[in-house]
Amino acid sequence: MITLRNIERYYNHGLQRTWVLRDINIDIEEGSFVSIMGPSGSGKTTLLNIIGMLDQANKGEYYFLDEPVHKFNERRRTDLHKHYIGFIFQAYHLIDDLTVYENIETPLLYKKVGRSQRRAVVADVLDRFNIVAKKDLFPHQLSGGQQQLVGVARAIVGKPKLLLADEPTGNLHSSQGKIIMETLSELHKEGMTILQVTHDESNAEYGDRIIELWDGFVKEPEQLDQNQS
Repeated sequence: MITLRNIERYYNHGLQRTWVLRDINIDIEEGSFVSIMGPSGSGKTTLLNIIGMLDQANKGEYYFLDEPVHKFNERRRTDLHKHYIGFIFQAYHLIDDLTVYENIETPLLYKKVGRSQRRAVVADVLDRFNIVAKKDLFPHQLSGGQQQLVGVARAIVGKPKLLLADEPTGNLHSSQGKIIMETLSELHKEGMTILQVTHDESNAEYGDRIIELWDGFVKEPEQLDQNQS
């Protein structure tokens, strides 16, 4: 599903160059659950953003579903992201002046899904996450855990092939975080490909593979014996 070859990301400051990612070579199969770990500043979020087409590498090749993303212009990358990728952010990134229902509906509007189909799909997602009673509330009226559940619901409402999660439990209490991780585990069992960035080893073990980053380089990936939940 994903092939990265010799990916580099850096920033130039005058005559100096600051490296974020160097010589990244990764293959990710469809249906896998991959955890990306490493210390702060190791390039985890940058790597996730490149895979999610929110950022672009300075050098290297990126293939997504056999499409050469590195050759595409911004409009084509945005189109791929919109149709195939869901993103869960640590800071929720809900739209403050939209209700829970409207936040979840937003990706379907971007995909130009018809009104009646949008209603049916959003209703199903609200029911799945047990937040039907919250559908007319605004983000500030929700707890952190509830906001993140809405964030997950919004990310999957369009049934993306790839779900990216950047520290999805980072701002949550342990009990709330466990609910989020169990939800991701369920989605994985249903066949969704998931990549998460996490500092938490127990969260990483929900997946079937760990990729470690150190100073912008990939360490040898560790295969987990089984999915633990």
